[in-house]
Amino acid sequence: MKDCINSYMKVGIVQFMAFPDPGLDSIREIAEDEFFGAIEITTLPGGIRAEVAKLLATSKLVVGYGAQPVQLSEKLDINSLSQEQRELAVSRLKSAVDEAYALGAGKLAVLSGPAPPVEQRDKAKELLIDSLVQICSYAKSKGNLGIILEIFDGEVDKKCLIGPTAEAVKIAAEVRKHDPSFGILVDLSHLPLLGESSEYAIKTAGNYLVHAHIGNCMLKDKSHPAYGDKHPPFGTAGSENDVAELTLFLKALLDAGYIGEGKQNVVAFEVKPLSGESPQVVIANDKRTLLEAWARL
Repeated sequence: MKDCINSYMKVGIVQFMAFPDPGLDSIREIAEDEFFGAIEITTLPGGIRAEVAKLLATSKLVVGYGAQPVQLSEKLDINSLSQEQRELAVSRLKSAVDEAYALGAGKLAVLSGPAPPVEQRDKAKELLIDSLVQICSYAKSKGNLGIILEIFDGEVDKKCLIGPTAEAVKIAAEVRKHDPSFGILVDLSHLPLLGESSEYAIKTAGNYLVHAHIGNCMLKDKSHPAYGDKHPPFGTAGSENDVAELTLFLKALLDAGYIGEGKQNVVAFEVKPLSGESPQVVIANDKRTLLEAWARL
């Protein structure tokens, strides 16, 4: 592809994955980098929120809020069969909605809770839909914040309820009856863990696809520190994704119309430096990998 990549998408980056200390300095570093048109942040210490909000407001960056770290670190389960635990999780995510608005975010991403035993999964899906509807309703009562469900693996690492792309679409179809802006996030990093190709995942997601992440994972070597859903740099020895796989993902996004001439949907790097690696060097790897994949289209 010879056309400028920025004419087809907004290139974003998940700040809290790219930097081991995801505070004000790293947000400023991304804001100063004109390569990026979007940033995804997560919960921040109250003392810097106002300064971050001011910085982002002047940056022209599209801002997204990732609630996944909140859910994972606090073990929040929005499909828990325990009413008390589910209510706690929903309440905490409503607080995340408030923070997302304060930071100027346009979308907020969540993940489903852990997959329960097979015989309880239908009930868990019903509860997940109910929780998502509650979160969407709360968000819409305060503005236009969009809620997104990210697809995770169900068996290898995070072992989430959702899950295969086809299952995510079923959930999204139900939630959209209440909130037409609701959609799903497909992440290249998770597709090998799900056993899905880019073409299959993007086609299956259809018009429910509202956000995309690009990154890598480790599946073959269980002894590797990055095994599972750790988002190592592209091309890490023994890993699953590099230029060729990213090229196929971008082609699938083009074919689906998610990216295209004149469109500004976000495609964001979600890549994490391994121990001892420089975030700046890994981000440079991200850019080179994306530009080489783009040139192959």
